[in-house]
Amino acid sequence: MEKELLTLNNISKWFGDAQKPALVLDHIQLSVKENDFIVILGKSGCGKSTLLRIIAGLIEPNEGEVLYQGEKFTSTSPRLAMVFQSHALFPWLNVLENVELGLEALNLHPAQRRKRAIEAIDLIGLDGYESAYPKELSGGMRQRVGFARALVVNPDILLLDEPFSALDVLTADNIRNDLMELWIEKRIPTKAIIMVSHNVIEAVELGSRLVILNHDPGRILKEIDVSLIYPRDDTSHLFQSLVDDVYTTLMKTTEAFPSLKKGGKTKVAIKMDYRLPEVPVNKLQGLMDALIEPPYHGKADIFALADSENLSITDSFPLFESLELLGFAQISKGDIELTNSGKAFCNADILERKKVFAYHLMRNIPLAKHIYRVLQDSPRNRIAREKFLKELENVMPKDEAHKNIAIIIDWGRYAELFAYNNQTEMLSLENPEV
Repeated sequence: MEKELLTLNNISKWFGDAQKPALVLDHIQLSVKENDFIVILGKSGCGKSTLLRIIAGLIEPNEGEVLYQGEKFTSTSPRLAMVFQSHALFPWLNVLENVELGLEALNLHPAQRRKRAIEAIDLIGLDGYESAYPKELSGGMRQRVGFARALVVNPDILLLDEPFSALDVLTADNIRNDLMELWIEKRIPTKAIIMVSHNVIEAVELGSRLVILNHDPGRILKEIDVSLIYPRDDTSHLFQSLVDDVYTTLMKTTEAFPSLKKGGKTKVAIKMDYRLPEVPVNKLQGLMDALIEPPYHGKADIFALADSENLSITDSFPLFESLELLGFAQISKGDIELTNSGKAFCNADILERKKVFAYHLMRNIPLAKHIYRVLQDSPRNRIAREKFLKELENVMPKDEAHKNIAIIIDWGRYAELFAYNNQTEMLSLENPEV
């Protein structure tokens, strides 16, 4: 039986004040054993990255604790290292100096630091680039430096926060393959890896255990053991079956949208702090237009639709979620079907589409309704973006607040509910009175 390394005991995290807390993670219980490669999956905003940062000690949970072999785990422990989505390198330091930085807390002799840093750089495939600065490197090479900086401390547990999502497909595949080679061949002393991902195929390709989080708040919905041998054949029946299982589970988090029926009408029960999917309006229009045309006529198997539109699972999930969130589609048992409102949108001309979209945006998205009403009440119908951003930062992490504002501005501008000036960063009614 594998030795238990890490234990998450009833981890809960919320943001905002005690009177109106926004619960992000709710009593997460998880154990990490030696040789685990755990991939955490879930919709955007379900708390995946927040959970990873709690494990790393970068964020304190409001309740619960993180234990390493039964003892309190701290952020200063050399047993843990983290690779972020962005390389996060210091531009004024060269590759060698950036990697050495990971050893500063260990109080090693300078010569020993230099030796270990060079070994880590060689290990990750950047031999010869020690004196190069980040601006001289490609995105993939900069991310390799991030991996070297994490691995140089010989961590027992390696944390990966979507480390491949910002890379092109070929570069991501190369770095993934190199990481798996180091992991499988035990060329690194790391005993366990925990990775956050949006990519289901990537998760099934890499993970030995998949942890799927529900949302609002984040709870563990399902754990899946992946027993396929490495390297995994993504064309095999077993691989595809696992992908289908994971994707169906993820879609259940959308199917389970909390809806409240009042007076015969259905109202989506979301709040201001709901993490909106990062989907531009033009992609929503394109998917609805494809869905209403033959051979679908408004209803399709989600996998068949994604395949016919050349959408990856990663891309299609937030699209499907957005359509259901806005009331333009319903998802059930692996199928997506346009609602009457979705069909009305598809059959309308450009101006009518904007009106339909505006109606559903105001009806279903509290943040849009809030911004519009505040603008209406403002003497000049103008408000700084910063005001709404600060409101959101009180109930969600800062990066999520910035994403939500960007999304709602895109949706609101299309609907002509309000306008936005990028230079002044001011929101205003679409046609404010002067």
